[in-house]
Amino acid sequence: MLVNDQLIPFIDEVLKDPRLQDGQLFNHLADTLSSWEAKADLEKDDKIAHNLEKVLLNFWERLSEICVEKISEPEANVKSVLGISNLLQILQKPKSSLKLNRKKVGKVRFADEMPESNKENEKCVSSEGENSEGSELMAEPSLTQNCSDLISPLRKKPLEDLVCKLAEMSINYVNEQKSEQHLRFLSTLLNSFSSSQVFKVLLGDEKQNIVKSKPLEIARLAQKNPAVQFLYQKIIGWLNEDQRKDAGFLVDILYSALRCCDSDLERKAVLDDLIEVDLKWNSILQVIEKACSSADKHALVTSWLKGDILGEKLVTLADHLCNKDLEPTVSSEPCFSERWTLLSLVLSQHVKNDYLIGEVYVERIIVKLHETLSKAKKLSEAENNDSSVSFICDVAYNYFSSAKGCLLMSSSEDLLLTLFQLCAESKEKTHLPDFLICKLKNTWLSGVNLLVHQTGDTYKQSTFLRLSAQWLKNQVQSSSLDITSLQVLLSAVDDLLNALLESEDTYLLRVYIGSVMPDNSEWEKMRQSLPMQWLHRPLLEGRLSLNYECFKTDFEEQNTKKLPSHLCTSALLSKMILVALKKEIVLENNELEKIIAELLYSLQWYEELDNPPIFLTGFCEMLQKMNITYDNLCGLGNTSGLLQLLFNRSRENGTLWSLIIAKLILSRSVSSDEVKRHYRRKEGFFPLTEGNMHTIQSLCPFLPKEDKKEFIAQCIPALLAWTKEDVCSINGGFGHLAIFNSCLQTKSIDDGELLHGILKILITWKKDHEDIFLFSCNLSEVSPEILGVNIEIIRFLSLFLKYCSSPLAESEWDFIMCSMLAWLETTNENQALYSVPLVQLFACVSCDLACELSAFFDSTTPDTTGSLPVNLISEWKEFFSQGIHSLLLPLLVTFTDESKDTSETSFQNAMLKPMCETLTYIPKDQLLSQKLPARLIAGQKTNLPEYLQNLLNTLAPLLLYRARPVQIAVYHMLYKLMPEFPQYDQDNLKSYGDEEEEPALSPPAALMSLLSTQEDLLENVLGCIPVGQIVTIKPLSEDFCYVLGYLLTWKLILTFFKAASSQLRALYSMYLRKTKSLNKLLYHLFRLMPENPTFSETAIELSNKDPKTFFTEELQLSIRDTSTLPYHIPHLACSVYHMTLKDLPAMVRLWWNSSEKRVFNIVDRFTSKYVSNVLSFQEISSVQTSTQLFNGMTVKARATTREVMATYTIEDIVIELIIQLPSNYPLGSITVESGKRVGVAVQQWRNWMLQLSTYLTHQNGSIMEGLALWKNNVDKRFEGVEDCMICFSVIHGFNYSLPKKACRTCKKKFHSACLYKWFTSSNKSTCPLCRETFF
Repeated sequence: MLVNDQLIPFIDEVLKDPRLQDGQLFNHLADTLSSWEAKADLEKDDKIAHNLEKVLLNFWERLSEICVEKISEPEANVKSVLGISNLLQILQKPKSSLKLNRKKVGKVRFADEMPESNKENEKCVSSEGENSEGSELMAEPSLTQNCSDLISPLRKKPLEDLVCKLAEMSINYVNEQKSEQHLRFLSTLLNSFSSSQVFKVLLGDEKQNIVKSKPLEIARLAQKNPAVQFLYQKIIGWLNEDQRKDAGFLVDILYSALRCCDSDLERKAVLDDLIEVDLKWNSILQVIEKACSSADKHALVTSWLKGDILGEKLVTLADHLCNKDLEPTVSSEPCFSERWTLLSLVLSQHVKNDYLIGEVYVERIIVKLHETLSKAKKLSEAENNDSSVSFICDVAYNYFSSAKGCLLMSSSEDLLLTLFQLCAESKEKTHLPDFLICKLKNTWLSGVNLLVHQTGDTYKQSTFLRLSAQWLKNQVQSSSLDITSLQVLLSAVDDLLNALLESEDTYLLRVYIGSVMPDNSEWEKMRQSLPMQWLHRPLLEGRLSLNYECFKTDFEEQNTKKLPSHLCTSALLSKMILVALKKEIVLENNELEKIIAELLYSLQWYEELDNPPIFLTGFCEMLQKMNITYDNLCGLGNTSGLLQLLFNRSRENGTLWSLIIAKLILSRSVSSDEVKRHYRRKEGFFPLTEGNMHTIQSLCPFLPKEDKKEFIAQCIPALLAWTKEDVCSINGGFGHLAIFNSCLQTKSIDDGELLHGILKILITWKKDHEDIFLFSCNLSEVSPEILGVNIEIIRFLSLFLKYCSSPLAESEWDFIMCSMLAWLETTNENQALYSVPLVQLFACVSCDLACELSAFFDSTTPDTTGSLPVNLISEWKEFFSQGIHSLLLPLLVTFTDESKDTSETSFQNAMLKPMCETLTYIPKDQLLSQKLPARLIAGQKTNLPEYLQNLLNTLAPLLLYRARPVQIAVYHMLYKLMPEFPQYDQDNLKSYGDEEEEPALSPPAALMSLLSTQEDLLENVLGCIPVGQIVTIKPLSEDFCYVLGYLLTWKLILTFFKAASSQLRALYSMYLRKTKSLNKLLYHLFRLMPENPTFSETAIELSNKDPKTFFTEELQLSIRDTSTLPYHIPHLACSVYHMTLKDLPAMVRLWWNSSEKRVFNIVDRFTSKYVSNVLSFQEISSVQTSTQLFNGMTVKARATTREVMATYTIEDIVIELIIQLPSNYPLGSITVESGKRVGVAVQQWRNWMLQLSTYLTHQNGSIMEGLALWKNNVDKRFEGVEDCMICFSVIHGFNYSLPKKACRTCKKKFHSACLYKWFTSSNKSTCPLCRETFF
């Protein structure tokens, strides 16, 4: 009764409430039943035993009713079904019973009897432990057989009947109503009660209908085993239903069926057959996932997992996924990612350090993945976005991450290498999107992490480390990397080395760096492949000397986007040792010093280049950002042997190695004392080799005077006795003279007698070996050795003139000047050979010598001429100077006509600088006497004589030439001619005086035509920039030359304007007003002048009252000195603005007043702050220092008050006027105030004050010129000339004419220009006074 009334209802309630199921109630129930069964078995009293059996039977009947009731519902309650499952499992194997009876041995079995032959296998199956979440439930079937042995027969039969009944009910609901809830219950039931008997019940009356095409072995097995038959008839169909998302419980049923097989061979045969046809990939994935989640399930399918059928199937799958990569439809399949997950699973799962599937198949799959990755570079970025590379990364990452303790196979290391290479190459080459690159990086880093934690000699065992080192070495030595590619490569190497540092043994990193390190021959080959342009500057500056041609490689012959291999290799190795040094790893075989030396070589090569390409500048900036610097590397490691290494290489090879030592001393990275230890024995440098010569030349600027004297002492005797051949050799005259020049260049030789001695030796050479001196000869037939020694001789003569203060004998002057002119003739005759570097250098030093001589004679004073030979100055002017410029000016014209390369920094144009600087010394008379090819332009209006117009037409266009030396030289030459031009317009001035319109006269047509072209160019450069926004022009750029030429042209025009008379200036200014050229200039100037025109070097003086500015300091347009190039345009713009305000104040004032408000304020602020004080001071000073005398008028000035006082006296009349300059002079109006006034009517007085104010406001000249004009007007008035009744002045304020046009009616006279204005503005032709028609 208790069972019926209390226990069963209680169980019923528990089954409804999951919270009660989580407790120990079911276990207590199982214990209670066990105790009843034990009593029934042991009770001797048959009646009591019978009653107990009856109670138990009643319990099972009632329990069966409850369970059937719960299951029989079409929509079975999930909680109740789960409760029944738990209850039945516990009743089958109660935990307390397991503990109490673990040692009991029984032969009673719940399931079918197991054949003896399978006992061993079954023990193996049930021996695996649980290893995952929920493993207790998953591992329970392993105890089924043992537990069933413990079950009492009193429980076994009713429990078995109940299970079969529930199973039958569940399958019926599944078949009839497709109830997933009942199917899940069935899965749980079979997981605990997997027996042939249950599967027979599940099959029911259904006949075998396995496809006839199945192998005979499978057909027999299905006939024999109902579990296998159920698997084929039901489970496969359920698994293959597409709409089913969670099929894990179905896979559990499959494993329950497999458990009923008698052996592993049977299970393998079934699974092999299933994966061939029946199972889809997602089902195979779940089968393997279940095997990985449970040791028990894994034991059931181990032989299948390791088998050939599955292995081949997976290899085929990998091949299919990789080859279908380019089909966009594949990636859209729902099962696509599941297949990759399957591959990842079989590669990444390990059991007891062994692969889940056969190792041979793992390797073959990896090979497939590797082949696909290798093809990624051939795809576009869009194709790679949709490619399988991302999936391969996931698979490989899981593979590497899970392989702890496993040695990588060779195919895995090949895959790892490809992953690394894809990350170490730029996107332009791999076409991979960023997210894939990030995935690839994480993947190969996980692989390297696995490598470094392997035991044993990792480097020797690892093909990845060996092959990656060789690949890196080949990459940087192939000269195929641009700056972006190198950055990507260095970043990948940084990641790799940091991963290698995780190894406990630092030997690994040392060996890896050593593997990338080139050998000596490879380094030498890379050094030789560097373009030889670097030699240009050292040769031109005299820091190195050569007597052979070695210019083989140039950037023009290369792909200018690719970095030289030496730069890439030195950067890579420097990056590698930087990583190693930060971890205090000591490198072997002096590798640190060697790598730093090569890095210095690369940097020195770059530093010597003139105007290096942008990609090389980017390379150096990249090194700085990565902290790859000499100081950084030396600060982290021991480089005690570096200087010795550099010195040895300098002595052996010279060239850049020698310059590196000089650079280190100059930058104070190495002290002179440290270097001195390496050259203690001066005689050790002799006999001279190229390396020894270059080493001495580079050390010269830093050697103490005593050491230089010792070197000179070694050279002097050697210069005395050489044969013709020896004079040209390195260990002969050439080498020793080169060293002497290097010492002389440092200004350290003050021994005049010594210098004269060397000069006498050279004169002796000329007498003994005159054919060595290249006087008026064809250089194509001359050897480089002879060219080299001539260059050193010429260089010595230039230095001699510069630094020798003692007087020269007449014969010495003759030798120097005659030789100079002869060398210039050779230079002029060999223009076709300027592309040959030594010929170009010869031309440069020849022009240098001419320039030094020109500068010497230009600077002579009466005091210095006394020490010169008689007639030397006249000979220079009449013959030598004339000879220089008659050669060089035509050469300049020819050169600029023919040369296509206009870059100032181009070595082919190196001779432009000394040649143009020499031409700046040309005297005006020689310039005027030059006979150049005729360049007259048809229809050109000019008053200039033909020879002068031809000169102007030839030189003026060169202001457009895009080479600064040419522009400056032409400016200096034309500057000397500008004062000559206005006089020719003066002679024709009368023709402009009486025109009935405002007359205008153009400045020289050649200049104005040039200006028009330049205005168009400037409009393109500056037109879009708002006025007031300062533009910085990059020095030596194309725009720089345009702006420079434009500003120099204006300086010439203003110089021409200043040299003209007042009348001409009026005509010229009217022309400029009409063309609006001046307006354009002023707008451009306020885009070019700096906001603060103060000299940068005078920043300390800013607190003083009068700091130096671009308006107070004269602009020095130096051709050779490029240190001030950034200030050339700003300073020149300020200079032009200053001249414009000074010489054209009225026109600037007119422009300023008519400009928009924003521009008006900008101009006013800037001018008032920086220019007005300067101009006011200069104007007042010019009044104070003026020597101009006025008959009857005195002029005085007061600087403090910026006032000019003029007192005009005639007979008894005294007029005193005070002119006040405004604070924003000359923009603001000049005020004229009254002083003394004696004998003048008020109205006349006011007229004269107005006239003076008008003159000063509207005339483009100085105050003195305005006063002179006003005085002239007043004088004419007193002489009886009446005022023009339009302007009320006698003298016209603009064209300075007198009133000449008289009215026939009233007889009053007017200015022509005034009448013209009157007629045009009034639209009448009547007299302004009498209103009668004017005839």
